[in-house]
Amino acid sequence: MTKKKPAGVYHHGDLRNALVQAAGALAVRGGPGAVTVRAAAREVGVTPTAAYRHFTNQEALLQAAQQQAQRTLFTAMSADVDPGAPAIERLRAAGRGYITFALREPGLFRTAFCAPANTGALAGDEPAFALLSTLLDELVETGYTAPEDRPDAEVAAWAAVHGVAALLLDGVFSRLERDAAIDAVVGVVARGLATGPAAR
Repeated sequence: MTKKKPAGVYHHGDLRNALVQAAGALAVRGGPGAVTVRAAAREVGVTPTAAYRHFTNQEALLQAAQQQAQRTLFTAMSADVDPGAPAIERLRAAGRGYITFALREPGLFRTAFCAPANTGALAGDEPAFALLSTLLDELVETGYTAPEDRPDAEVAAWAAVHGVAALLLDGVFSRLERDAAIDAVVGVVARGLATGPAAR
């Protein structure tokens, strides 16, 4: 007589992808600290030994979860970006999407930028950072931002939006102050970039 597998037991061929999906689910529930090879193996329903054939340590699995979280962040940032809107309005929408993602998915948000797996996470090949760079380039092309103010603008804009997201997650602002804080930061970033002739 064949023993019936318990519910949730892994039964298809792509174990590596199943482990990455499990790592993402663990990150949603508990942030980067919850992502371990053994926990992912339990989620999928395989032995740790089977999981370690694909991810030799926790850092390797966490890096995969981080990449998945970065892609999810990009999707959230892009959700309300109107392709036909001016670049500055698309930048505002992307910034709001970033903060909304942080508040809606704090575990994934923290995983997207966790250490030590985040080496090179902002090297420009992450989709969210690439989106920011593209929008900043368009601000220069359309005359909203002066070319001499373009270098390192990614760092300043990202730091401002990420900072308010982190403060909101840490409960520094009350629920009533939340919208005002988001409006203030997005507005300051937009005004700080308004150095070109078209902005004036």
